[in-house]
Amino acid sequence: MNCILLPATNFSNDSAVINELSQISHVNKVLGATVGDTLKIGQLEGHLGTAIIKSISADSIQLCDIQLNVVPPPKLDLTVVLALPRPKVLRRLIMDMTALGVRDIVLINSYRTQKSYWQSPMLERLDEFVLEGLQQGVDTIAPRIRLEKRFKPFIEDELASLITNRAIVAHPYSDLSFAQYLLQQTLQQSLTLPSLVCIGAEGGWIDYEIELLAAQDCTAVNIGPRILRTEAAVNAILGQWLLQ
Repeated sequence: MNCILLPATNFSNDSAVINELSQISHVNKVLGATVGDTLKIGQLEGHLGTAIIKSISADSIQLCDIQLNVVPPPKLDLTVVLALPRPKVLRRLIMDMTALGVRDIVLINSYRTQKSYWQSPMLERLDEFVLEGLQQGVDTIAPRIRLEKRFKPFIEDELASLITNRAIVAHPYSDLSFAQYLLQQTLQQSLTLPSLVCIGAEGGWIDYEIELLAAQDCTAVNIGPRILRTEAAVNAILGQWLLQ
């Protein structure tokens, strides 16, 4: 945690309370903070700032001298459409995309998404993973996350409304690399990164899915000769937005 995020209900006038056990443990064991020390905090959906530790007990930490005067970093103008991955990597992907500042996340069904993934209890913990990502990235505004279990209706009926300029789909067998795509945009004097990225689960998209995405003006690009795991592909692609 690079900051402690608290809901608005934990604040009262010039004081606040930390009562989440994982956060208390972090303050005590990782930060080694004591009474009188300053913590970096934030209010969920609000501003960032600092607070002074007033008291510490086993189940709560009382804060005073609250200063919330820092605006959270802007979101990336980006929607990520991600084929629902294996439950064991879902936590890391949600955390990473949140920390990177992705504005909208769509978890979608795909041919290679196993049906059992949709019954995973991990889907009930998305808010928990988002909080971890926000505290890592020092942000307070959660991404909007939606679940789409029907691929074809979503792609044909709703995808276009989410594209504000251009869209790409990560596909290791595309002849066009992401670097070449960006170069083309530069030569056309229109280098604005795509507003939507589609990334498949392990094994990628099948040809039928690529065709449906192409019909919605999603350009297929590869990110090099290596076939990456989903979590590696997500971070490799989204890193381009951090460089702008």
